[in-house]
Amino acid sequence: MTRIANSRFAPVLIVGDIIAFVFSLILTLAIRYESIPGRGLLLLHLQSFSILFVIFVIVHFSAGLYDKQAAVIRGRAQSLIFKVQAINVLIGIAFFYFAPVSIAPKANLFIYFVVSTAVLYIWRTVMFPVVSASKKQVAVLVGKGPDIQDLRDEINGSGRYGIIFPSLIAPTAEVGRTVAAIKEAVSKNAASIIVADLHDKALESVMPFLYSLIFDGVQVIDASRLYESVFDRIPLSMVGERWLVENSTAALGSRRVYDTAKRILDVVAAILIGIVSLFFYPFIYIAIKLEDGGSLFVRQERIGKNGKPISMAKFRSMTADDGGAYAEGGKTVHKVTRVGRLIRLTRIDELPQLWSVIKGDQSLVGPRPELPPLVKIYEKEIPYYNARHLITPGLSGWAQIYHRAHPHHAVAVEDTRDKLSYDLYYVKNRSLMLDLKIALQTLKSILSKQGV
Repeated sequence: MTRIANSRFAPVLIVGDIIAFVFSLILTLAIRYESIPGRGLLLLHLQSFSILFVIFVIVHFSAGLYDKQAAVIRGRAQSLIFKVQAINVLIGIAFFYFAPVSIAPKANLFIYFVVSTAVLYIWRTVMFPVVSASKKQVAVLVGKGPDIQDLRDEINGSGRYGIIFPSLIAPTAEVGRTVAAIKEAVSKNAASIIVADLHDKALESVMPFLYSLIFDGVQVIDASRLYESVFDRIPLSMVGERWLVENSTAALGSRRVYDTAKRILDVVAAILIGIVSLFFYPFIYIAIKLEDGGSLFVRQERIGKNGKPISMAKFRSMTADDGGAYAEGGKTVHKVTRVGRLIRLTRIDELPQLWSVIKGDQSLVGPRPELPPLVKIYEKEIPYYNARHLITPGLSGWAQIYHRAHPHHAVAVEDTRDKLSYDLYYVKNRSLMLDLKIALQTLKSILSKQGV
């Protein structure tokens, strides 16, 4: 699985970036002093620049440059690297001009960022595709439905996976026919891997045959696991009661240390951010009052952990608060105010929810809580929708970062079905590292004015 899904993608990029940073520093010193820098000069600069290198890696991480779907591999390398480098320039200036460092590289700073931008661009767009390239293994894909087709299109359409699917076999109720088709595809393509939707009922009777192939050196992989590692979400067509029992129990039953640590971090961070956020309250109050003279806060009911209602407060961003009652009709007569548009874009409208985090109704990271009228609809229309209520909802979540078609409180069954696949991924894989990634990506979205 590791080789197929290319889990080494991020580590290779991180190591490569650090080497690019160091090599850029050596080139900078060579250009500045017109000779290869000696050990003493290099170490002197590394004492200060090493701190920046760590910060740069965090910036790259926040920008999504270490994601499997990093845009640098998809043709947007130039603009993304330039944007990230612009941020790094500002950080470098602030660091060297205001931090107490042992050297004053004002003359070196400009040279370094010009050189490092060129080196990073060459590493990311020219060298990495060569380094990450590997001989592809031939695999047979067994399954049916849109998720299986998406998996095949992604694997065959990208050069960064270790396999290729020359054959797609749709299992049928005729066991003999399915077995014959798999046997022929394996033989014809000299396949060493079978990726099968093991949750498909049509394959239950084929399991003995798949088991026998293991002794012939053929590796059998669950398509849902491969899909998850490729797309960072759960394929809903492969989710059933068995999957939910296995994964929800594993995700929730042995996470006491994680849950305790997360709760402590939630409370500490919410208190610190909440205290700082008090600075904005008077300005928001004045802006809202000057625009329409209405109330500062709105309080809405949402669905929290275990399906229990919770109450949360937000700064009012619309002409009035309808409490979500409009959801059943799909539209609202109320509009977003000018002030509301600004505080929504910057996520300032959600600052009062920090007190819900301290109370324990919400977490900083988790599936976003939904309005009760919408939950009633989605629980009827979307199988296993209530699985997202197994954990505490959050201010930001995995779906908010990676799901692009966000339904905004109006009925949107298909978009919400897609969003659920990301929520279930978080329920299954939640960890402090995943929470940190979501927090950094959320910060990036806010600073880039994308919103989440």
